[in-house]
Amino acid sequence: MIEVNAMVLGLAELKLIEYFVDSNFAGKIVIAVLVVMNCYAMTLMWTKYQELKKAIIHNARDEKRLNDLPSIYDYDDALFPGEGSPYLKICSRAMEAARRSMQDGKVRMNYVENAIKRALAEVGDRYEAKMYWLATIVSGAPFLGLLGTVWGVMDAFGTMTEGVASIKTLAPGVSGALLTTVAALCVAIPIVFAYNGLLGMTRSAITKLENFASNLADRIELEKDS
Repeated sequence: MIEVNAMVLGLAELKLIEYFVDSNFAGKIVIAVLVVMNCYAMTLMWTKYQELKKAIIHNARDEKRLNDLPSIYDYDDALFPGEGSPYLKICSRAMEAARRSMQDGKVRMNYVENAIKRALAEVGDRYEAKMYWLATIVSGAPFLGLLGTVWGVMDAFGTMTEGVASIKTLAPGVSGALLTTVAALCVAIPIVFAYNGLLGMTRSAITKLENFASNLADRIELEKDS
């Protein structure tokens, strides 16, 4: 059974190679571009996943360390050596603003909140960095494949001459043209699932980031008179 399956896969691969050879120059270019897009998307998705995963782990670690401080006003960057987290970046900006704005023992919370908002926007942008490339590939790959197919079919019919038109003469060109659509779908379908998963992971991380920032602002205000 295994040998039969291997033989079937081998024949399928040979057919695909034949289809690629039969495709026109534009079709070959489209397939080459799709391969590059797929490699870039896979690399980007893996890098983004690792980046988000590391940020989430570091955030959980540093949130616990911040909660263990007797007072948020005891915060100092020197207390958190090593690789920091987005949470620490926001806290550092907030406490710097709190200390600068403190007058007669009172903190100007609007100044602190503005600092938190700026830090939050910067971190949020980093979370979402290059995600638009994945969205572009997901939406653009099928159209690129369709362009290759239409162009290939147009070429196949354009080379027909009167009296020799037949399925046998058209089949190689048409099959080569359809290969671009197949290739485009093979690129777009896996990426759309992975993209949606990453998008959900990013939105969840940003929600947690916003909740942390809100809690931090409350803690700065509540503990300023303690």
